[in-house]
Amino acid sequence: MPIQFLPEVLINQIKAGEVVERPAAVVKELVENALDACAHRLVVELEDGGLRRILVRDDGRGIPREELRLALSRHATSKIASLDDLERVASLGFRGEALASILAVSRLALNSRTAADEHGWRLGGEGGLASPEPVPAALAPGTAVEVLDLFFSTPARRKFMKSASTEARHVETALRRLALARPEVAFKLSHDGRQLLQLEPALDEPARERRLAAVCGAEFLANAVYREAEVGGLCLRGWIALPSFSRSQPDLQFLTVNGRGVRDRLLASALRRAYADALHSTRHPAFVLALTLDPAAVDVNVHPQKTEVRFREGARVHDFLFGLVHRWLRELRPEPEHHHGVGLAAAPEPHSYALPLRTATAGVGEAMSSYRPALATWADLAAMAAPREAPATRPEARAEHPLGYAIAQLHGLFILAQNARGLVLVDMHAAHERVIYERYKRELAQGGVPSQTLLAPILVQVGEAEAELAERQTETLRAAGLQLDRAGPGQLLVRATPTLLPTEAVVELLKDLLGRSSDSGSHAHLGEVLDAQHRVLADMACKAAIKANRSLGLGEMNALLRDMESTELAGQCNHGRPTWVQVELAELDRLFLRGR
Repeated sequence: MPIQFLPEVLINQIKAGEVVERPAAVVKELVENALDACAHRLVVELEDGGLRRILVRDDGRGIPREELRLALSRHATSKIASLDDLERVASLGFRGEALASILAVSRLALNSRTAADEHGWRLGGEGGLASPEPVPAALAPGTAVEVLDLFFSTPARRKFMKSASTEARHVETALRRLALARPEVAFKLSHDGRQLLQLEPALDEPARERRLAAVCGAEFLANAVYREAEVGGLCLRGWIALPSFSRSQPDLQFLTVNGRGVRDRLLASALRRAYADALHSTRHPAFVLALTLDPAAVDVNVHPQKTEVRFREGARVHDFLFGLVHRWLRELRPEPEHHHGVGLAAAPEPHSYALPLRTATAGVGEAMSSYRPALATWADLAAMAAPREAPATRPEARAEHPLGYAIAQLHGLFILAQNARGLVLVDMHAAHERVIYERYKRELAQGGVPSQTLLAPILVQVGEAEAELAERQTETLRAAGLQLDRAGPGQLLVRATPTLLPTEAVVELLKDLLGRSSDSGSHAHLGEVLDAQHRVLADMACKAAIKANRSLGLGEMNALLRDMESTELAGQCNHGRPTWVQVELAELDRLFLRGR
């Protein structure tokens, strides 16, 4: 076949595929246009998941009659006029392709009226071709775009669509993201006559919190804290959830850049690293964050669907985001009320156990089977900080120590403690692991983890590849307190170990570290694999922490509780598991039918 120009209709359909992926993409483009037109109320109606009909109606500025045909033309836009405009895009839609792309794969009717017009105008079209002239239409000021028979001109694309309910859920997700970015705008969504979403304008803090709860769920709001900061022209504000409020999938991650919802690898990496010390590798954090910066410092013209961006100073933005969220998370820890520093209202209580009795006559065995873990709220955490009188019979349960005082050890695994609120249960290994890990990290930052020279070096047999890797990374290991030499093709001689690490744990630790590093990529750089030595420290802390069935005295248990109260991220171990839970007095009363 000879080289030839493609027909204009086919070109439009190919370009439409870059923008119009599914009904949700259509809705996103039309709603963003409405927001750029200063709309205050938006109504979206779907039929058959949006494949049969999509209607997006707004009360924005509207489009004058003489510009309607231009609005449906490719590369026609009111949002940029020069290269300088392109490099400082502040609007949501700018590529001049959305309406033209939608027209290429559907039957479309564009209805609009400006405030100065006596009536509206309607311009229709299908398959990429618009009608010659607009016709009058009865319409309130604003714009209404109706899209019928999506992908009728590209039936192959239509075959890839999911069920109507699935496509409607994708539309709802897109609208929820936009609703979080623009709380001052009202949103309404219906599907086949059934209302899926109705959000009134949120113009003050209580209303914004109600919108957050409506979009992300009341549980997210109860377990999230609002933070904001600005450094050098970069501003970050929004809600971060407790690490214990993690998810099996990244379905509660909302991030905007200059008001534009994005899925950016650089930003995702920064946030993942910020939570890394407090989450299991299979869990995902939850957050609603807005990043703002000079529009000239970010290129939003790198993706047809405008979901990706490119920063002029990517490393600076990454470090800003990582550093702030990392710091905010580390400020959220239990502290005594009299302690100077971060307030207790931000302390992370991983879980509060609800122990409801099923009936008033339920037996203890039945009641014990009805335990239901529930995440504590930030109000609960703030209440923990409030001074209160300890029970008269237990003067040692003073309110200044939120984790209370130890009263017993259970099965060699748990510490039982009493505080002003009731009973505290602590996983002693998990808690001690976090305390040691944070100590190791502080020591590493101050010049290296202290080590002790062994009276007799330990010979460790490893594979030749692992031995070569260890030899190349002796300085990385030395900073973590491990000093070793190569003694043979597959032999290492350990001469010094971290002071807190039991000598008997050295062989297992070294084999675990080198084996995992070698498996991750042949002769990969150990520092990269272990994320700047922290994986080494985490494994060392796990090996050094109190083991099961070790008997502790009350003094030792109380010392661990005090260490937890002064340790960052004490609510989770290095693997993301909770380290302690609170059982309220009211729940204990309910368990034993007291007061009935």
